Amino acid sequence: MKMDVDLLHSPVVGVAEEEEADMNDWKLPLAFMKKRHLEKIEGSKALAQSWRMKDRMKTVSVALVLCLNVGVDPPDVVKTSPCARLECWIDPLSMSPQKALETIGANLQKQYENWQPRARYKQSLDPTVDEVKKLCTSLRRNAKEERVLFHYNGHGVPRPTVNGEIWVFNKNYTQYIPLSIYDLQTWMGSPSIFVYDCSNAGIIVKSFKQFALQREQELEVAAINPSHPLAQMPLPPSMKNCIQLAACEASELLPMNPDLPADLFTSCLTTPIKIALRWFCMQKSAKLVPGVTLDLIEKIPGRLNDRRTPLGELNWIFTAITDTIAWNVLPRDLFQKLFRQDLLVASLFRNFLLAERIMRSYNCTPVSSPRLPPTYMHAMWQAWDLAVDICLSQLPTIIEEGTAFRHSPFFAEQLTAFQVWLTMGVENRNPPEQLPIVLQVLLSQVHRLRALDLLGRFLDLGPWAVSLALSVGIFPYVLKLLQSSARELRPLLVFIWAKILAVDSSCQADLVKDNGHKYFLSVLADNYMPAEHRTMAVFILAVIVNSYNTGQEACLQGNLIANCLEQLSDPHPLLRQWVAICLGRIWQNFDPARWCGVRDSAHEKLYTLLSDPIPEVRCAAVFALGTFVGNSAERTDHSTTIDHNVAMMLAQLINDGSPVVRKELVVALSHLVVQYESNFCTVALQFIEEEKNYSAPSPANTAGRRLSLRRSSRDLKMELYFSEHAEPGTLTPVRDSPAIPRLRSVNSYTNIRSATTTRNLNKSLQNLNLNEEGGPAAFSPGNLSTSSSASSTLGSPDNDEYILSFETIDKMRRVSSYSSLNSLIGVSFNSVYTQIWRVLLHLAADPFPEVSDLAMKVLNSIAYKATMNARPQRILDSGSLTQSAPASPTSKGTHIHQAGGSPPMPSTSSSSLTNDVPKPPAREQPSTRPPYTPTLGGQAPHSHQFPRTRKMFDKGPEQAGEDGDEPGGHRNYISAALQTGLCDWSAKYFAQPVMKIPEEHDLESQVRMERQWRFLRNTRVRRQSRSITQRGISRLDDQIFINRNPGVPSVVKFHPFNTCIAVADKDSICFWDWEKGERLDYFYNGNPRYTRITAMEYLNGHDCSLLLTATDDGALRIWKNFADQKNPEMVTAWQGLSDMLPTTRGLARRVSIYLDRSKQGGAGMVVDWEQETGLLMTSGDVRVIRIWDTDREMKVQDIPTGADSCVTSLSCDSQRSLIVAGLGDGSVRVFDRRMGPNECRVMTYREHGAWVVKAHLQKETDGHIISVSVNGDVRFFEPRTPDSINVLQTVKGLTALDIHPQDNLFACGSMNQFIAVYNANGDVISNIKYYDGFMGQRIGAISCLAFHPYWPHLAVGSNDYYMSIYSAEKRLR
Repeated sequence: MKMDVDLLHSPVVGVAEEEEADMNDWKLPLAFMKKRHLEKIEGSKALAQSWRMKDRMKTVSVALVLCLNVGVDPPDVVKTSPCARLECWIDPLSMSPQKALETIGANLQKQYENWQPRARYKQSLDPTVDEVKKLCTSLRRNAKEERVLFHYNGHGVPRPTVNGEIWVFNKNYTQYIPLSIYDLQTWMGSPSIFVYDCSNAGIIVKSFKQFALQREQELEVAAINPSHPLAQMPLPPSMKNCIQLAACEASELLPMNPDLPADLFTSCLTTPIKIALRWFCMQKSAKLVPGVTLDLIEKIPGRLNDRRTPLGELNWIFTAITDTIAWNVLPRDLFQKLFRQDLLVASLFRNFLLAERIMRSYNCTPVSSPRLPPTYMHAMWQAWDLAVDICLSQLPTIIEEGTAFRHSPFFAEQLTAFQVWLTMGVENRNPPEQLPIVLQVLLSQVHRLRALDLLGRFLDLGPWAVSLALSVGIFPYVLKLLQSSARELRPLLVFIWAKILAVDSSCQADLVKDNGHKYFLSVLADNYMPAEHRTMAVFILAVIVNSYNTGQEACLQGNLIANCLEQLSDPHPLLRQWVAICLGRIWQNFDPARWCGVRDSAHEKLYTLLSDPIPEVRCAAVFALGTFVGNSAERTDHSTTIDHNVAMMLAQLINDGSPVVRKELVVALSHLVVQYESNFCTVALQFIEEEKNYSAPSPANTAGRRLSLRRSSRDLKMELYFSEHAEPGTLTPVRDSPAIPRLRSVNSYTNIRSATTTRNLNKSLQNLNLNEEGGPAAFSPGNLSTSSSASSTLGSPDNDEYILSFETIDKMRRVSSYSSLNSLIGVSFNSVYTQIWRVLLHLAADPFPEVSDLAMKVLNSIAYKATMNARPQRILDSGSLTQSAPASPTSKGTHIHQAGGSPPMPSTSSSSLTNDVPKPPAREQPSTRPPYTPTLGGQAPHSHQFPRTRKMFDKGPEQAGEDGDEPGGHRNYISAALQTGLCDWSAKYFAQPVMKIPEEHDLESQVRMERQWRFLRNTRVRRQSRSITQRGISRLDDQIFINRNPGVPSVVKFHPFNTCIAVADKDSICFWDWEKGERLDYFYNGNPRYTRITAMEYLNGHDCSLLLTATDDGALRIWKNFADQKNPEMVTAWQGLSDMLPTTRGLARRVSIYLDRSKQGGAGMVVDWEQETGLLMTSGDVRVIRIWDTDREMKVQDIPTGADSCVTSLSCDSQRSLIVAGLGDGSVRVFDRRMGPNECRVMTYREHGAWVVKAHLQKETDGHIISVSVNGDVRFFEPRTPDSINVLQTVKGLTALDIHPQDNLFACGSMNQFIAVYNANGDVISNIKYYDGFMGQRIGAISCLAFHPYWPHLAVGSNDYYMSIYSAEKRLR
């Protein structure tokens, strides 16, 4: 036996246990850690798209000016002998001079036509100045705004001058005549491109720039001073858009090597492959390729434009390489301008890179403007040399023996290089230089599949990669590929297009124009396609129809709606989500699609998604149904019926667990409100009247109704603001007009407000919540008025209180439940509009601020319209307003403008301040003077633009003129203002990397390392605490922490693994580090006044902890970023229990319960959390135990308790699916949640005679139930037996109790101001009565107790604000 004990403590077993515990932590699911909880729900910032060519251009005219004067050398050039002679590959001396000139001209034209066959070519051979002028002006005239090319060959004339002149001839060819570049600029205009093939050509480029600058200055002078002589002359054209290519620098001569052509520069620009191959043969390295001679090169088989032939393939490789060099070396904007804007310019510049390489080897430097960085040493040239080498080495056998041509491995190798970049690289590095080659390869059927696959993987790296690919020029290629019918390309193209559209949705127009949408419609309709690809296809279609009418029409004709409806029930959640979004977008403001949807019962098919397990899918369904009812076309009875049905279906989501869904719900209902504005205005008026005329009945009469008066921090701020700035009336902005003086002096706001409203409001709110017997009266600024006539009370500017405040809305929500609305309004009317109004009232009190803000906007916009429309239109002269107060019978004091602004007395007929139930007031006649309403044109003083409570028109005064009273303007205003950003946020999924391993699964990532560290910490805590427990705990009274909490502690909760403890008071939470004794954080929970926090739980305590707080109005809120120097943020919040009963809300409620058991107060809300399953059990002052699945954010089960009293304690065990509930009537009930609602209660113990303070189910397989009542009797039950198996008696008058889950200790706090700690046998191991170190100060009445889940630590909160922690003796710890 001894050996066994030793084994138990041996390190080997310890290590094994540590690993085991670790594995359990890794397996535990995390709650509320999805993207929707961690990110703001909004679209990504749109990247500035620079890839689209704003001004694509064509070179439409070409002037070929050749000054050769064959046979006569110019005087300033001394030629070598032998010398370079070939011009356009023709030897001019091999025929007569005139014929040579014409042949060379014709050849040059042919060479250019290879690059731009459609341009107009004009040759000017050995011209005069006039001929050049005539040529240039006529070409510019015909080209209009397009580009003109001027090619100048000056091999037969002197070199250019430093004054900026080139040379031509006189008529008789007896003189060289200078031609000023300035004149040439004037004739050629802009945009133009100039090619100079002559010695010292760099001089021309310099002169050209100087003249261009001079022109700019002249233009500026003329613009500033119209009387200047320059302004009288015709304005010179600006030369900003001109491009120049020159053969050499200003001081250089052209090479005269006889093996080269004389026009080497022109040859490089117009016949690059020919000259490149010749040059290759002239290098020493060419000797390594045997049998290749210059003659052989002339015989290379094939055509330049046929990529399957050797010549064509070389040309293709050359294009790819020069494009790649340019893309990698040039700045992006310059690359776009030179290589993507104009086909001829792009070709010339690609060839210019070759010219630079070849000519530099002969000490000649070609020049361009705009200037390019040097590219002649780029590594890709070696790839070109290799490709040429491989091609030429085959030539002898191909030509002599006729063997087949082996294609170059160049493209395959470049794709491999690209693949290596994709596989091996780190995040932050230069883009892959092979990207332009991938683009070229898309043209080849051989490599297309692989290229598309790699391109897709590249685009998956993120929006930056998409922008990069678009800037290379990928768009026209992938657009053209949509015409391909190859099935194997479908998944790749769909993926690529989804990536492109996720980053740049403006491509929707291009797709529809080229019928590209049909491709994606066919993918969506193809059930053999995997769900992922259909998802991407439907995403693409959703972008095509998004706010784009042409796209909507095209897709409607392509049968998109029927296709989508068929896939609504697909098992793939993302597909369901996007199918719903796509439907919502196709019928958004597009009536034909809506009617098509009606014919296919689309709305009914969407209803099934409203209960989808995935919140995003429910959201998308709400969005689709919202746009379905949000169409502003003509109304028919049929469409109204459909709208009503949809509205009632949507209303069922009022208590959905996900705030994202509820936000979408508000927006969907706002569409309905806009459609049926007048009906809702009527309902709003009715509710406003109700709220004024009915005081709330007592909680006693309305058991089962929800009576919480919800408030939040926003309202407290609002009330402060209200009390400083407002009087009861002025809450609606009156239209502004300079003609009308201010209606009130500012000092009167404050006095009236502070004197009456605040005091009475607070008083009545106290009545409302604390009086059990008498029915407290409702109070609002409005019912000081004796009149209930809509026309008189709502009309006067002094009664503008109906931009609804939070209290008013809350009261409406409660009043409406039992008001006589049904009798006042016809039943059919009541059925939909009233119920939707109630739903909006409910949502305006939502615990999640974003939801309630949206709902407040909708309600206020209608309340505003209702009160505006209820006023008869009347024009008043502004004079009368200043003297007299409005004559409508309000009781706000006869003169609002009196200096002191003393509080007026409420009139006797106003029943709002007395506690009796008011009679419905008799209708009074409208007052003699009709109320004042400014006309539409008229405006009211500026101050009225900002009403002093929360309201929807928060855009500020500049909005005033626009949203006039016409329904049209107002309509757009609401619908435009309300959006949730859900669709754009969902689209981000496609823009982000899909194939990348998520960080949490990447073993090297920081996230993973942090998690590993936390799990090791957890194991250490478990192991150390277990060793203490095993030694046995004989005392627990060593105080290790004491501090004064900011509020009276009502709930305490230890963090299971770190040294943090959360202490909740009524509406705030304080975090302490109990080891260091520091306060870490204190923040407001956001629950309304008159509700309090009654339970707290740590979710994901083993990892990234979240804190759940439950308040006694049934709301649950979940917080993150607490206690770690960041601002606490609400992750989510929802109404866990929707029909909480009214409760006594005393501070130490259990004290009162003990003193007077007849007064069974409420338990508030109690919760228990199961991390293993992600289920949250909630109950309290209700008749059910409601189970929430936090993964789906849905209610999964309501278990009826079968009792008439509240649930006071919950404990569950996931292994056995058992839930144990302690109740206020003393019973302990056991439920098996696997069974149906009627048979799931498997055991009821009725042995306690009083309120059960705690019922605890031990987590072991055969764990017992331990329950304790306020009488102090502790009972142990075995779930399978009907009677208790053990009973212990502790102190009577328990106010708090907790049971240690590991050590079988329990601690009782009593009203007698001491704590007793017992062990499992019922022996007292400690009695704690005094605070140590406070001169033995007595502990106040115990308000809460909690054990640490692992350590032997006990936290105690008492009514005197102190919070202390006791532990086992130090030697044990």
